Amino acid sequence: MPSAQTHEEYDVIVVGGGNAALCAAMAARHIVSRVLVLERAPEHMRGGNTRHTRNVRCAHPTSDKYCSGAYPEEEFFEDLVAVTGGPANPDLAKFVIRQSSKLYEWMSEHGASWQPPLAGTLHLGRTNRWFLGGGKALLNAYYRTAQRMGIGVRYDAMVEDLVIENGRFEGVALKGQGSGDGVRELVRGRTVVVATGGYEANLEWLERNWGTAARNFIVRGTPYNDGMMLAALLARGAKPIGDPKGFHAIALDARAPKYDGGIVTRLDAIPFGIVVNRLARRFYDEGEEVWPKRYAIWGGLVAAQPEQLAYCIVDAQTIRKFLAPAFKPYEADTIEGLARACGLDRAALAETVTEYNRATAGNGPLRIQVLDGNSTREIAPKKSNWALPIDHPPFYAFPLRPGITFTYMGVTVDETARILEQSDRPMDNVYAAGEIMSGNILTKGYLAGFGLTIGSVLGELAGRSAANRARA
Repeated sequence: MPSAQTHEEYDVIVVGGGNAALCAAMAARHIVSRVLVLERAPEHMRGGNTRHTRNVRCAHPTSDKYCSGAYPEEEFFEDLVAVTGGPANPDLAKFVIRQSSKLYEWMSEHGASWQPPLAGTLHLGRTNRWFLGGGKALLNAYYRTAQRMGIGVRYDAMVEDLVIENGRFEGVALKGQGSGDGVRELVRGRTVVVATGGYEANLEWLERNWGTAARNFIVRGTPYNDGMMLAALLARGAKPIGDPKGFHAIALDARAPKYDGGIVTRLDAIPFGIVVNRLARRFYDEGEEVWPKRYAIWGGLVAAQPEQLAYCIVDAQTIRKFLAPAFKPYEADTIEGLARACGLDRAALAETVTEYNRATAGNGPLRIQVLDGNSTREIAPKKSNWALPIDHPPFYAFPLRPGITFTYMGVTVDETARILEQSDRPMDNVYAAGEIMSGNILTKGYLAGFGLTIGSVLGELAGRSAANRARA
């Protein structure tokens, strides 16, 4: 290793600056005194993907002014299994769900504020609680709390490597600032929590598994989640978990910026129309389930289509039924005119819409809050719910591309959030939280708000475990 400047030793070093990292830091500070957060981003970009969050999914026994009904732990777990096919580590998943019932109170104690549940197409008023002001407000509150608690925070702190000897963490190597002689800064610590997200912003890494299709992917969140710490841990013998090709990706507006467009680029229109590919053909059931339980599959579906591009088609009767989009849709008075605006084959799109309309004949009015059973007949793919004819001009189209939120492959952890080596032996004092270890629970699919739950519960666990280990 190049020469390094060495500074004081900390009890707990937290690598990362998002929700999981801050939960770890605050939990650790309740136990030990010397806690340091190393955030790679500059201060105005701090917080990773948490900046774009809005709500958290938690179990709760009754309704209150922030949740419209009870959400039992058993139902929570059933929803997770239904969406993902089952967690990789069921015991850890059940722990997260069980602890989530205490999460509202813990978040409030550390600065979170809440707002009444939202209605409409999101279907989340009963299962999720919305924090006032969104993710940036939550992060600002947590950083203020961290400052009051005496937690050190450094921005623009790029950790290039972890110093791990014989399975034991000794320190982190920070990239030198403005030095041309290769000098790096060594920050020593008794324990470390790695909470640096996935590798979704590393398109070269994604291309290893997805091929050139990855060049057409859009990264919804921070450009700093490039997997550098994940690669370092794997090189030090950490046991990987999760599908290297797996990611949480949604269908978002194809006109979104390449990085960091966030939540506003998401489109909630799919259940209210049809989705066609570049051949103007439908390819999946647009009404399979309520949106928060199925929206995360659409990124992968679009990624498998030609040119990784698709179009959501709606009409005048549904254009105002979903959250307003960030970009204006293409619009035309005829389906053929809409095809021309999208660059699609006019005859092919007209045929697709005609066949779909014929399959919806006789369906009743739209009921967006329930699975209304208004399905298509004698057409493939079927649309299971909300199948209304597209026959009210003007007609609208939204271009879609895969928008990656985070990757599933990460490091394996035990019941204390400690990272396991490939031999299944735990590293002595190395812990992980958040997206970098979400593959222990998420195998595919996603439940809205569950990423923040995983990061919060296991961030608090990792911080507490690391602090107790440092004090031992």
